[in-house]
Amino acid sequence: MRHYEVTFIVDPVLSADEIKSTASVYQDMITDEGAKIIHSDEMGLKQLAYTINKRSSGIYYCVEYSTDSTELNAKLELALRRDERIMRFLVIHLDKYAIQYNADKRSGKIGKAKRTIEKAKAAEAKAKAAKTKYVAPASASKGNSSKPAPKPKVESVAAQSVATAATTTTASAEEE
Repeated sequence: MRHYEVTFIVDPVLSADEIKSTASVYQDMITDEGAKIIHSDEMGLKQLAYTINKRSSGIYYCVEYSTDSTELNAKLELALRRDERIMRFLVIHLDKYAIQYNADKRSGKIGKAKRTIEKAKAAEAKAKAAKTKYVAPASASKGNSSKPAPKPKVESVAAQSVATAATTTTASAEEE
């Protein structure tokens, strides 16, 4: 079986029901021709790089399917060209690397899904760490607490240097 992917942009001026019915028309067309839909993705409203039909945004849909028939693509492209609700479309043949990439993307190994999985794992680890209590090491017990000497304040160091400078100038003045 050959794997294909069709991506099309629906006019955003349409109502939500019309947009979903437009996408379902083409999904039904793919299944009616004997193809198997592997994955369908509504990517949502996105800004376009340039205006198409005086529109600066569009609603993206991507449908991945597999079929033995080559006639399906011709029928699908003809229907997409004739439909005024579709602003642009692209049908591509997927090679084995693209098929694997899409499968990894759907399983969460690539893309936003991977980041959300990593965030969830980090949140779980943080929650688990918050539940466990901190146990101090044996060397930090209360009986053997030797406090380090406090660091001198910057003001006191500056005052000491001014005082020593004043005594040296006084001593040198007395010698003359």
